[in-house]
Amino acid sequence: EVQLQASGGGLVQTGGSLRLSCAASGFAVDDYAIGWFRQAPGKEREGISCIGNGDGVTYYAESMRGRFTISKDNAKNTVYLQMNNLKPEDTAVYSCAADSAQGSGRHFCKYGMDHWGKGTQVTVSS
Repeated sequence: EVQLQASGGGLVQTGGSLRLSCAASGFAVDDYAIGWFRQAPGKEREGISCIGNGDGVTYYAESMRGRFTISKDNAKNTVYLQMNNLKPEDTAVYSCAADSAQGSGRHFCKYGMDHWGKGTQVTVSS
């Protein structure tokens, strides 16, 4: 059974940093497309960064490029999201997701993935 568990959220001041972790089980993160998404109250889900399955190309949403970095530790079967220079508008529930289908990171960030983990709350105070 594919399972994902995000952790590492919390309260941080504007300009601060957080690193989110996504522990995966039931599959190998190196074999699946993997990504991070977020959803703020009253807003649609937004793809932050996704690594495609096949081309391995990493996609970042424009508003987060240069501030957020996705990475994988295959030995720990864990995916990370390093978030720097956080802003109040980054406040949201952050979730990780995975998909075994072939596709680009851009595709998965736009349309979502098959498997989702429970999110972790990130709150950025001004």
